[in-house]
Amino acid sequence: MQSAADPLERLLRRVALGDDGGGLDELTALDAKAHALVRLGALISLGAATTSYRCAVELAYAGGATDEDILGVLSSVAPAAGIARTVAAAPGLALDWATT
Repeated sequence: MQSAADPLERLLRRVALGDDGGGLDELTALDAKAHALVRLGALISLGAATTSYRCAVELAYAGGATDEDILGVLSSVAPAAGIARTVAAAPGLALDWATT
């Protein structure tokens, strides 16, 4: 007899193993934009590589995010991740700010 936690346990194992199987994104209520912004915040908090930041930013833009949304992520994670880590991550985001 399976318990109600079995589907959740299987999901958590898949996440822990990085086994997306093409279906983990379907299990979230977040849209593509929110999903990418949350991922970006997590990457900044972890001090990930610049390539990872840029990939998350590209996914966020593809989901409809704006530069202001990306800056919102920076200001939101700064208190938890630390100002130094957040400031260090900012250039790696490669935002395309127009200078006029």
